[in-house]
Amino acid sequence: MKTTETCFEFEREVRLEQGFQIYVLSNGRVEVAVVPELGAKVISLKNLKTGRDWMWHPASGLKLFRNVLGDDFSTSPLAGLDECLPTIAACAWQKRKLADHGEVWSRPWCVDQAAWGRGVLKTSIRLDISPFDFQRTIALREDMIQFSYRLNSHSEAEELFLWAMHPLLRLRAEDRLVLPPSTRALLDGQAWVDPVDSGVPQGRCSKIYAGPLTEGFAGIHNPKTSDQLDFEWNPSENNTLGLWLNCGGWHGHSHFAIEPTNGADDRLDYASTRKRCGRLAAAGTVTWQVGLRLAP
Repeated sequence: MKTTETCFEFEREVRLEQGFQIYVLSNGRVEVAVVPELGAKVISLKNLKTGRDWMWHPASGLKLFRNVLGDDFSTSPLAGLDECLPTIAACAWQKRKLADHGEVWSRPWCVDQAAWGRGVLKTSIRLDISPFDFQRTIALREDMIQFSYRLNSHSEAEELFLWAMHPLLRLRAEDRLVLPPSTRALLDGQAWVDPVDSGVPQGRCSKIYAGPLTEGFAGIHNPKTSDQLDFEWNPSENNTLGLWLNCGGWHGHSHFAIEPTNGADDRLDYASTRKRCGRLAAAGTVTWQVGLRLAP
């Protein structure tokens, strides 16, 4: 199945791949492809000028399949960008058993067809365990892919949560991590930050955090190809940056992740004791945004 419509300066398409509907937005500069049935996973983030797709998938190829709540994340398709909420690592919290990488990556999301008709991909999910409704909207703004989030609580008490954008990125030779000096200073001289394409020894992996941030920016720039992928966000909304580099140490894979997040560490129970997580008032709502800019 394939349907394509052109609206003003963008195109939207729904295609069928490996039995799943893929929602694709493009505008001649950038293209993003999402699988709502698989946790609203972003499987492709492409610079149409250079042809570079930043999203990683295993060397054996992109294989799409369903998971169920409670699965270990290592058993997922391991492709592209997922959302982690309300925890990153599995833990017990408020008598709730929270799954590895949270509740939303393994469940189907609903698509707002009216928004899709306007060229905006708005997807949403009600969590099964935690008392939250979660919504994400993706819109194209020239060379920027704008991710807008809304989290609603239907709890009668204050709730705590961790959120992290979780994009598995495919690195190329001469890719370099670009960070503001204020963020680098928070990394305490971690040696692998430069060069990021080979900073961790083979067979190893590493996860580090920087925060609280004063600047919401991190990027990958390649001086040879001029490719850039920049993450831009408001540090008053999400004041932490997670960086993950895997050189075969985790299930034999090699990838990198830039993770804007609202706290540390990966477990909500631990992050809560350090007061490094989000707070949501009873029946409250919180919103935030992250922009992904592709250049040149």
